[in-house]
Amino acid sequence: MRIYLNIEMNKFEIINRAKKTLSTEIKELKNLSIIFNNNFYNSVILLSKVKGRVIVTGIGKSAHIGNKISATLTSTGTPSYFIHATEASHGDLGGIKKNDCVLAISNSGETSELNNIIDYTKRFDIPLISISSNKKSLLYQNSTIGIVYKKPVEACPLNLAPTSSTTISLVIGDCLAMSLLELKGFKSSQFKNIHPGGNLGKDLKQVEEIMHVGGSLPLANENEKMNKTLLTMTRKSFGCIGVLNKNKNLIGIITDGDLRRNMNDKLFKLKAKELMTKNPTTGNKNMLVGEALSIMNSKKITNLFICEKNKPIGIIHMHDLLRLSS
Repeated sequence: MRIYLNIEMNKFEIINRAKKTLSTEIKELKNLSIIFNNNFYNSVILLSKVKGRVIVTGIGKSAHIGNKISATLTSTGTPSYFIHATEASHGDLGGIKKNDCVLAISNSGETSELNNIIDYTKRFDIPLISISSNKKSLLYQNSTIGIVYKKPVEACPLNLAPTSSTTISLVIGDCLAMSLLELKGFKSSQFKNIHPGGNLGKDLKQVEEIMHVGGSLPLANENEKMNKTLLTMTRKSFGCIGVLNKNKNLIGIITDGDLRRNMNDKLFKLKAKELMTKNPTTGNKNMLVGEALSIMNSKKITNLFICEKNKPIGIIHMHDLLRLSS
């Protein structure tokens, strides 16, 4: 098939078409608030009680959207699996088990390829949740619960290619997934367990996993003279030193900057407590690396002591965080 470019479209017209696409989809999304009713609530409750998996299905563009929704559910604590509606009729129905729940996506609700899945859920008493724009459709009429949105105007200038409708389905899937996440009390630590790789895995590491501990910590007593303190700072190579009181609580910090600002003949005669910055910013061992990085950037500091009941148990340097990214 040959495709002919509309060479009469200028830059303004091309950008204007893109803007119209965006404004059309935004307008249709604003109509989506009608779905937040008892059916939506009951769908979330039903999905939260599924002992097996949430089987997401669809065909065409809805299949692509369903695949993404299934992935989002799985990654946020709701085990899910995608089955293409066409493949379901050729053996994949066997992947749907008694303890599962089916989530079917179809804008019209009349997609014939879904009929076998509908029959299967009826025969084996498997709950079926539908997402569609048609209350009179076969899909909705045979659903345990149906989430229905207003039939949208597609952003396609021919009003043919699924655009607004697929965006709506995707957003509904996200709404379900995020509601389930909070309902189940899904935590960032759990998220980390199933996202160990990439930047997500890096940011979701806990500080405890990367912090320096034990004898590597740069620490000094508050009454220690600066000549000794400086030697410890140099040996530990963090560019700072934590200052402890008699109870071993962290009460201050001395940095390279503090030394430069106080470089004079009296420096080595001072006690650590006379030079320290009081009440330094600290973190805890369960803090996520991403959170620690945010604190260090906002405070413009390169080191962060990790404390437990005011006692330093570790330290992280900005270089430790940068190495995770490399």
